[in-house]
Amino acid sequence: MDTSALPLRIAFGSKAETLERLAPHLRTARVLDLVRFRAVDWNAGGMEAILDRIAATPWGRRGPLIVRSSAAAEDREGQSLAGHFVSIGNVDPAGLPAAVAEVAASFGDEPVPADQIFVQPMLTAAMSGVAFTRDPNTGAPYLIVNYEEGGDTAAVTGGHAAELKTFVYWKGATVPCPPPLDRVVALAGELEGLLGEESLDIEFAFSPTGELYLFQVRPLSAAAGTAVGTDEHRPLLEAIAQKIAQANRPHPYLRGRRTLYGVMPDWNPAEIIGIRPRPLALSLYRQLVTDSVWAYQRHNYGYRNLRSFPLMRSFHGLPYIDVRLSFNSFIPGDVPDTLADRLVDCYIDQLAAAPVLHDKVEFEIVFSCYTFDLDTRLQRLRGFGFSERDLEELTHSLRRLTNRVIHRETGLWRNDSKKIGILEERQRTIRSTDMDIVSRIYWLMEDCKRYGTLPFAGLARAGFIAVQMLKSLVAVGAIEPQQYDAFMTSLETVSGRMTRDLRALSRSEFLEKYGHLRPGTYDILSPRYDEDPERYLGAEHGAGQHDEGAVPTFALSLPQMRRIDALLNQHSLEMDVVSLFDFFQAGIQGREHSKFVFTRSLSEVLSLLTRLGDRYGLSPDDMSYFDASLIDDLYASSCDIEATLRHSISQGRARYAETQRIVLPPLISQPEEVWAFHIPPTEPNFITQRTVEGPVRSHKAPASELKGAVVVIPSADPGFDWIFSHGIGGFITAYGGVNSHMAIRAGELNLPAVIGAGETLFNQWKDNRRLRIDCASRRVDVLQ
Repeated sequence: MDTSALPLRIAFGSKAETLERLAPHLRTARVLDLVRFRAVDWNAGGMEAILDRIAATPWGRRGPLIVRSSAAAEDREGQSLAGHFVSIGNVDPAGLPAAVAEVAASFGDEPVPADQIFVQPMLTAAMSGVAFTRDPNTGAPYLIVNYEEGGDTAAVTGGHAAELKTFVYWKGATVPCPPPLDRVVALAGELEGLLGEESLDIEFAFSPTGELYLFQVRPLSAAAGTAVGTDEHRPLLEAIAQKIAQANRPHPYLRGRRTLYGVMPDWNPAEIIGIRPRPLALSLYRQLVTDSVWAYQRHNYGYRNLRSFPLMRSFHGLPYIDVRLSFNSFIPGDVPDTLADRLVDCYIDQLAAAPVLHDKVEFEIVFSCYTFDLDTRLQRLRGFGFSERDLEELTHSLRRLTNRVIHRETGLWRNDSKKIGILEERQRTIRSTDMDIVSRIYWLMEDCKRYGTLPFAGLARAGFIAVQMLKSLVAVGAIEPQQYDAFMTSLETVSGRMTRDLRALSRSEFLEKYGHLRPGTYDILSPRYDEDPERYLGAEHGAGQHDEGAVPTFALSLPQMRRIDALLNQHSLEMDVVSLFDFFQAGIQGREHSKFVFTRSLSEVLSLLTRLGDRYGLSPDDMSYFDASLIDDLYASSCDIEATLRHSISQGRARYAETQRIVLPPLISQPEEVWAFHIPPTEPNFITQRTVEGPVRSHKAPASELKGAVVVIPSADPGFDWIFSHGIGGFITAYGGVNSHMAIRAGELNLPAVIGAGETLFNQWKDNRRLRIDCASRRVDVLQ
């Protein structure tokens, strides 16, 4: 047989052997010269001969050098042991014996014959990074590149890159790839061909002169799931790109010429249900909030009427907020269409230019309420072509809307607060009824929408306005920043009562009051507090709770009260000083209380769905794929319940398999970004001015390991309040905003926290052993 036409295939060896085998054939990159030897030969007296071999190279006497491990246990298929053995860089030739001895020692007392060491010239890198040729979590056909521009070639692999960047490129994409990453794409393709392997882990660097070097390539040991081909995967991404293109144009009932899609703005699904929720959690969130409730609340509070518009889109199960809808909904209803058009376009253009603000749009981009510093903040709109008349018109509209919300006697939030009380009564009624399970689920959800999430949305709006106005008092110099912190600390929130009740109540009493809480509020697989009390509360009730220490006292001086009273008159706000601070307190506390109450209905729905599934031999995991929108059919028709459940679960499993294989950016502005994108950086929110240093612990760690730790949790969900009962040192969340529940809770406890670090930073920090959070300096330092 003629084998000349067969493609060249290079077999993996040790780390050094693989580089040696590739070096003569690689066309898209270079391999640095190397000298390879066995650790046992070095230890057996072969040091002089090995040093002579290195010195005989053109680079061996000049330095600097790098001494690298190439152990037999490294880079095996299914187990890389990356970072397990020592490599030492910037070695002067005179220090080579000590450096080699240190690397050899990392193999253990008795290295095996296959354990190797190799020495190369040290490269000063202009950019270095790691590329995976498959999504390591799902096996989907993406090239994922983590890199840093700088000279530290170990920064990315060591987890201490200061400005780590992440680029994602679908392997069948035809859209242009930005240089010099296009050369990394080409290198990945060539290595796949030479090695006959589609799942690779590649370390690379660019020299200051632009040459690309391959440092290492090994099988991607972390690759999970079934590998998916580009032909199978392409239709999913094409459908998403088409949907984005269709929506990214003017709409007759909306202001603004285009839209963006984000996982964090407004009712940020990344924080509440995660970026890849299972079908049940996704459908519950749509039913209870984003399909219609959100729009009813905004319209009720005086914003534009967007009823019938679903706020959240599902891109094959990945939830995204339609940002144009969100921005439309923050414009007062009496603002003329022409001005509203320009405002929405301006807001969208600002977010597209600064994606880092996607979790701070109401603080940094959108004007949704009146504040004492509004005149100053509105001036930035001048740079976008808005006239003085435009600003006056917007100011008057925002003042009218805000007065309706905060009025001392008729404020809209007051009616919403009463509705929460109605929900509590109806919850007790449902619990005492003998209705069948489906009927109870149906009415719990209906009551939750009308008397739970709808008034919660209003109270959350009031809470946001309260925080904005309170911050504006700091901005205009009416109160000091320390007074703002003291006020927030003085609030009587549900979380504060929960911590105190943990000490004061018996376990049964505590669980009767708080047992419905879940770390994943919409997740049927997340146990309730009363289903796993030892995990959340510890074996000894009341032990190890956070010590709140001395609570700062909030007080206003008489001159401050006079100043604020003058500001209220100056700005035509229909409040006195006492009523204003009563509103601040009621708005922020009301939001937390209403969330606590409506989540009891939601938690009961999840428990009843578990029971319903169990009746037909379906586990909670099975039920997590059920579509909650079918509850209406189960209640209103005589359909076969088991058949409906099983059919929905089967469809949900298939859809979720697609969801897991799709990677999209957190903010999408163009259809092309479905195929290739950078994950934008996120500016984290640092809470308090304190500093903490401690071991890193997952929220899934045993309760006994949490005291004094920096706890990493995926979202700012209120169900994670249980961590505060274990004396943690601080915490970091991947998602969540400065006005989120956990941010408020951290401020109340004066607990150092980083809220909404973003996916890149969160992943960079969570895998380290020890961190230092310096909130005052807005820094997180990796210590180990």
